[in-house]
Amino acid sequence: MSRKICLLSSSGGHLTELRLLREAYAGYEHFFVVNDRIPLPADMAARTHFIAHAERDWRVALNLWEAWRILRGEKPDLVLTTGAGPAVPFAVCARVLQIPVIYVETGAQVRTPSLTARLMYPLADRFFVQWPTLLTRFPRARLGSLLR
Repeated sequence: MSRKICLLSSSGGHLTELRLLREAYAGYEHFFVVNDRIPLPADMAARTHFIAHAERDWRVALNLWEAWRILRGEKPDLVLTTGAGPAVPFAVCARVLQIPVIYVETGAQVRTPSLTARLMYPLADRFFVQWPTLLTRFPRARLGSLLR
């Protein structure tokens, strides 16, 4: 059975980190969701949904609606996200739709967790940090680095 993966992130560094995980998702059907209209590399061009860029404002409600619509339409088996903004609305909808969520905290957070990580910890089925210093804050997290 082939799995379908929703690859979700903010544009910029979060998207760069998500694309560093390519080895993990390349063998599966997948699509991207990005919160800004940006120039896309060829491998993302035909398979990307663009959503509103919410900055802790009313557009978070719009992101919830966009997440519901995209997840119901695409029917992924898994959501993989590196954050930031769209991670929480998508995780909430994924939870309701019983779609597992994997969250990877950004490598930029070395000593203190991001707000997204603090919000995603109870929502994510699997939770990864890239620095051992964050394991004390997130006891069920797994350690894994995108930098090799």
